[in-house]
Amino acid sequence: MRNDFANVARILLSGAIAIALTGCATILPGAGPSNDDVVAQSSYPGFQRYEVVDINSSVLDILRHREADSFLAHFGDYRPSVEPKIGVGDTVSVTIWEAGAGGLFSAPLVSDRFSTGSKSSTIPDQIVGRDGSISVPYAGRVRVAGRTTQEVQIIVERALAGKAIEPQVLINMPRSVSNSVTVTGEVANGARVPLSVRGDRVMDVIATAGGIRAPVNETYVQLSRGRETVRVAMTRVSSDPRENIFLRPNDVLTLIRDPQTFIAYGATGRNAEIPFDAEGISLSQALAKAGGLLDFRSDPAGVFIFRFEPESVVRALNPNTTIAAPHQLTPVVYRLNLRDAASLFVAQGFRIQNRDLLYVSNAPITDAQKVMEVVGLISGPTTTGLAAYSFVK
Repeated sequence: MRNDFANVARILLSGAIAIALTGCATILPGAGPSNDDVVAQSSYPGFQRYEVVDINSSVLDILRHREADSFLAHFGDYRPSVEPKIGVGDTVSVTIWEAGAGGLFSAPLVSDRFSTGSKSSTIPDQIVGRDGSISVPYAGRVRVAGRTTQEVQIIVERALAGKAIEPQVLINMPRSVSNSVTVTGEVANGARVPLSVRGDRVMDVIATAGGIRAPVNETYVQLSRGRETVRVAMTRVSSDPRENIFLRPNDVLTLIRDPQTFIAYGATGRNAEIPFDAEGISLSQALAKAGGLLDFRSDPAGVFIFRFEPESVVRALNPNTTIAAPHQLTPVVYRLNLRDAASLFVAQGFRIQNRDLLYVSNAPITDAQKVMEVVGLISGPTTTGLAAYSFVK
């Protein structure tokens, strides 16, 4: 009688394990979908939820063609700045010399003191008006906006010719707001920094503003020029001279602290939000930071990266995609099979991006182990042994 009970229990438990392994194990507790579930759930009849892409050398080539943001590539401006021009709101001073005393801008001759008198006169500083002009006595309103100081000197000298005694003019800009760069964000002193005639690069302007407050490896430099805005990692700007471009008047430089993180989830040694440097890391490095794969639980063929990609990337990965749309991000799931030794090389070339989700699925055997544990809790140690025996058989 006892042997008959053991045989029946063994048959029933074997059937339970078989059912669990053929799909009913989805009712068991788990950290997430299995390898097969991720693929199967990518689409429903008539509706696709996300793209599943197996990571290989071809995929890496496509992703490498997605150029990282670059100041040099977008602005192509690796030259000293042009000579500053006067603009509206700038402060301008005018000094006029005459060849002899007694003229419009020189003091009269005083013979009893053996003095020839002053031969120069400085007009008080003026702010260039909205009409782009300043006032010069006996020359009227002189348009200066959009012109260099040398050009304005010639214009004023010509306007005073025949009125003053061989006039010579010197134009200065004590303060220029039109030839400056606005620096804000994670800097010690946000300010409007004037550009020198020599030319100022990105790092020069940041230093003038007192330097950055955030850690270098968490900081991005965002440059807005006209209608275009580009963001580059501070570590790249400081290490690559080509990215340290010359700035132009009215540029806006914003220092942004943006810690880069990815989330490790599933059968990894560490489930957490893990930070990394702004320059980025590879998938191999990300797996190492996450504590690697758990030998007793993980499925090496089920390493996934969940990410949103722009339309151009998705269509390059799958020209027949039905879910990519202009100006929208598309969910993409990248899959890596670490059972293939060549995939270790591929993992070194795959770059992790900010807010990526790294997920490692459970191995199929894990579900069977859970079934046996549940049955053992219900039936006691004797039946558990039978279940283990039945599974081994």
